[in-house]
This record gives sequence, structure tokens and C-alpha cells, in this order.
Amino acid sequence: MKTRRIVLKFGTGILKRSRGDALDEKQFRRLTADVAKLVLGGDECILVSSGAVGAGLGAMGLKTRPSDLPTIQACAAVGQSKLMRLYETMFAGHGLNVAQLLLTHGDLDSRMRHRNARNTLDRLLQRRGVIPIINENDSVAVEELRVGDNDRLSAEVAILARADLLIILTGVDGLLDGAGRLIPLVTDIESAAGFAHEGKGKFSVGGMVSKLQAVKLALDAGIPAVIGNGRRAGQIRAIAAGKPAGTRFLPGHPR
Repeated sequence: MKTRRIVLKFGTGILKRSRGDALDEKQFRRLTADVAKLVLGGDECILVSSGAVGAGLGAMGLKTRPSDLPTIQACAAVGQSKLMRLYETMFAGHGLNVAQLLLTHGDLDSRMRHRNARNTLDRLLQRRGVIPIINENDSVAVEELRVGDNDRLSAEVAILARADLLIILTGVDGLLDGAGRLIPLVTDIESAAGFAHEGKGKFSVGGMVSKLQAVKLALDAGIPAVIGNGRRAGQIRAIAAGKPAGTRFLPGHPR
């Protein structure tokens, strides 16, 4: 089988405990186990992970996400190492290593930095046993902290990496219609935009609107995408296998 390159985006809402201000280790164990199965089965996986701000709240003595930007950035600076330590521990249990890449939209807009980031990703994935984990460099960049929860960054990484699939995992089953029913397949992203709303979690900043904007970026580059529920067991494997799960978006001009 052809090796697939898959970018998976984990939002803050699926990495935090539903109650409290700590990372959900049970969730991390399940999500990393699913990713490990894909990698050990021959796929190349890149994670775009939020969660640094949430991981740093406790260390900063906070119970909820702060409203001022310097404190949010401070939480991210404290929490990033905690986030990576947890990923490292979980993936080590499957014989896999992790690599941290902190990027900004400016890095991806610059031709030289874009090329350097792509070369780094390619070399890491050549090692087979390494999972690149990407987050926004929140100490110097603020766009995803304010509005995106790494949604747009995940699409930009998918384009950078020339991915075969973008999976955005969130706390809902996918894109829902006006009656609250899951829309399993979307072939016209413009027609689906009317179903999006800006619902956000206690600790996250991204809503369905930002996810659809990210999906459109991927689709415009010919990359299919899926929005699925990261709280559902087996969701990653089902999506990767092409089984009914979440909302699947197909580009009009696949590569």
C-alpha cells in the first residue's frame, strides 16, 4: 500500500479534562495509541497540537483561561514543555519518539523558512519512528491564541507537508445541519458554511467557522479533510480507513 502522509489536529477541548484545568492523560493515551497504530502500520503522521495554554494554567495558579494576551502567552510558555513531556511519555510506550516544531504563519509565508520547515519535516518522517508535533510559537505569535486554536495552522502544515489527508479532531461529531444531524460528506465547502457557528469550549478559542476556513485552505490545495469527534474511541482509525466517521470534505481538484 502507498504510504500516506496524514496531518492530525488535536484541539484544546479534546486534550483537557472535561472538568478541571489539567490535561486529560486518559485521552492522550487513547489518541497517541491510535496515531501509533497508523505509524506502525506504515503511515506518516504529523500532529498539530493545541493544549499548551491549558497545560500551563495550573502552574500559573489559574482555573480558567485568562483574558489578557501576556498571561495567555505566559501560560503557553509554561505549558508547552508539559505538553511535550506527556506526548513523549505516551509515544515512548509504543517505541516511538517525538520532535517539537514551533511555527508561526510568518514562517510559512517566508520562502526560505517554508523550505527549511519542509526539509525538517521530510527528514523527520524519513526516520519512521519519529512523530513531529507542531504548535504555534505562542511566545512570539498570537493569531492562533486569539482566534484559531491551531485550525488554520493545521491546514498550512498539511499544505507544507504535501499531506494526503487532514484530520481535525474536536469535541463534536462533525459539521451538523440545522436539525443537529451529522453531515457525513461535503463536496461544496461554500454551501456548508451556513451550518457553521462559533461555539467554543471553556478552554479553547476555535469554533466550527475557523475549522471550515482551515478545511477550505486544504481543499484549495487538493487535500481532503475530515472533521471528527476526538472524544469518540476509534475515530482516528475509522477516518483513516475511509469508514463513516465525522464529516468528510472532498476537494474539487484532488492532486
